[in-house]
Amino acid sequence: MGKRLHLNAFLMSTGHHEASWRLSESDPHAGTSLTHFTALAQTAERGKLDSVFFADSPVLWGSVGRRPVSAVEPTVLLAALAAGTERIGLIATASTSYNSPYNLSRRFASIDHLSGGRAGWNVVTTAGADAARNFGLDDQPLHRARYERAAEFLDVAFKLWDSWNDDAVLADKEAGVWADDGRVHAVEHYGAHFSVRGPLDVPRSPQGRPVIVQAGSSEDGKDLAARYAEAVFTAQQTLEEAQAFYSDLKSRTAATGRNPDGIKILPGIVPILGGTEAEALRRERELDELIRPEYARDELAKQLRIAPEDLPLDRELPAELPDEDEIEGAKSRYTLIVDLARRERLTVRQLIGRLGGGRGHRTLAGTPEQVTDALETWFRAGAADGFNIMPAALPAGLGEFVDHVVPLLQARGLFREEYTGTTLREHYGLTRPVSQYEQAGATAPAALG
Repeated sequence: MGKRLHLNAFLMSTGHHEASWRLSESDPHAGTSLTHFTALAQTAERGKLDSVFFADSPVLWGSVGRRPVSAVEPTVLLAALAAGTERIGLIATASTSYNSPYNLSRRFASIDHLSGGRAGWNVVTTAGADAARNFGLDDQPLHRARYERAAEFLDVAFKLWDSWNDDAVLADKEAGVWADDGRVHAVEHYGAHFSVRGPLDVPRSPQGRPVIVQAGSSEDGKDLAARYAEAVFTAQQTLEEAQAFYSDLKSRTAATGRNPDGIKILPGIVPILGGTEAEALRRERELDELIRPEYARDELAKQLRIAPEDLPLDRELPAELPDEDEIEGAKSRYTLIVDLARRERLTVRQLIGRLGGGRGHRTLAGTPEQVTDALETWFRAGAADGFNIMPAALPAGLGEFVDHVVPLLQARGLFREEYTGTTLREHYGLTRPVSQYEQAGATAPAALG
């Protein structure tokens, strides 16, 4: 059997296109509907996709006039979806800047137990002063400082998830011993950002540790991914850029002593399907025409750190813009947007349209065969291990992808026809990690008792 690609469904209320909520068939209240998200997860599971994913930020996103911004806390949603699905992986975003390691480790271990080993955590450092002000700070911490905290946060989380040996729970009714104190370890972590004694109050979960996902593409982000991530969600516009990112991250991963096959790189794509290419392009154009440019321009101005009045809609971006080094927010996304506009000489209005479908992710408007060809090309060219599928409009876009693209990928031998495992690690072809306290030669912290 040849190498097969991995597919994750990135789900967002009515879809990724910012005007999708204005379609006649869209439910503008979908973002708080368990019925909506359960149906989407079940559709993805019917297509044998590896996982579904929910983004999150602890702040109100942008203008409430622009698009639906209501979003339930995603780890709560994962727990509910665990009961409504059987095999598909369940991934949620959570911030290392505005959480504590103990509570978040406990939450994801709990989801892993409740789902039978299907949990994944998308690790983010959360850019933006607005989020910082929700947690008693005047401004966001510096970019480098956020990533230093994230690295220590993950070190603590790994220790906590490993703090119970796999065989710690004995459940010996006759002897009256539920678990062995000698197989449960205090982690005794005392670092620059966190002091955590441990152990976790949840036994080691089915996957050992939830799958770690990361989405930052800055230099700091790639270094963090190389050390810890097992899947990476990224935004790439061209084959050459995707190949360079893929090669760079695989090399960084190998340099840390990890197997580069242990990190799956999944660029985001926004498929817009039609029976003909003309029909698909018409659908894309209809969505773009529903964008309110005044809202989109304000958001673009924030990302570029300039005033909205300096972005006339029918002119190209100003010649003078901040360098990436001056950006303390989402550095890699800033560079992607500026490079896209410069490379294709887009006006602000055209750039808004290009970003409206997926905020910088690649949009593929075409027939199922054309979209399948595009995915196969990137996969075989060393640009991706799979893809983060971001339907422009939901629920229809996901159903169309599952019904019309997935069968073509299966027919070409590029994607599974049935699940062969039960955990997210098995879907991604990842090994179950051995507890650091059980590895040969490892020095474990003191056991309890």
